[in-house]
Amino acid sequence: MKKLETIYLYDGSFKGFLCCIFESYVHKEVPSDIVPEESACPTLFETRSIATDESRALRVFRKVAVLSGEAALLLRRGFLTCLERREMRLYQLVAKLLREGPGFLKNLADETLLPVLKAVRHLEGEAQLLRGFVRFSEYSGVLGGEIEPKNRVLPLLRSHFCSRFPNEQFFIYDRTHQEALFYTAGKAVIVPLEQFEIAPPDETEASYRRLWKRFYDTIAIKERENPRCRMTQMPKRYWNTMTEFQDETFFIAQKSITGTAISAPP
Repeated sequence: MKKLETIYLYDGSFKGFLCCIFESYVHKEVPSDIVPEESACPTLFETRSIATDESRALRVFRKVAVLSGEAALLLRRGFLTCLERREMRLYQLVAKLLREGPGFLKNLADETLLPVLKAVRHLEGEAQLLRGFVRFSEYSGVLGGEIEPKNRVLPLLRSHFCSRFPNEQFFIYDRTHQEALFYTAGKAVIVPLEQFEIAPPDETEASYRRLWKRFYDTIAIKERENPRCRMTQMPKRYWNTMTEFQDETFFIAQKSITGTAISAPP
């Protein structure tokens, strides 16, 4: 394998990334970087656009899975993380797996494995917190919530909320990555959603929000208030989408502002 001063550009999908790995091994070359086309910056290096081919992506993933189910899970979940230079880190993990076999996965301090492992643990920890931190509101019979995670956690949240609300219609919008999980009639899908803004509540929903805020404030024991402990158990970066930490405008019904009825989300 020869190293190139060439940057692979791909469509940003997991399958597209797997096709970059396929391209590298077909031509026996190692790219200097792998970057989503939408994130590409002007560079003096040569760039090459890699087309996404589902059959090629499947061949790569099957090969990884045959060698190690653990590596396949790390690869899939690692792609959801906010790991710096994520694509090259994952490329190096696959390259080492193909070169040496799965033995190095037992060494948790391995320099290729460790960054990916830490990123995946961060992803899983964030998903675990958000299973309790997501706050839903009702919009004409549809439950909706927003989150601002560092990682793309929606694939990990999908099974939890779909099993929790099997008979409901709901959505969770990820502001950070501009994508949303929609669930209805037993089917769930995650789709890109660049421009999205949740409507204000109606009178009923606004009253429920106020009740929740009152409950949260009432059960607090002033003499035992410990801001540091609270921020440890409930990190402050999650507060922006949690009902109990919103300002007064969050609790005002739509008809009080515009006099019109609220419309359901798509």
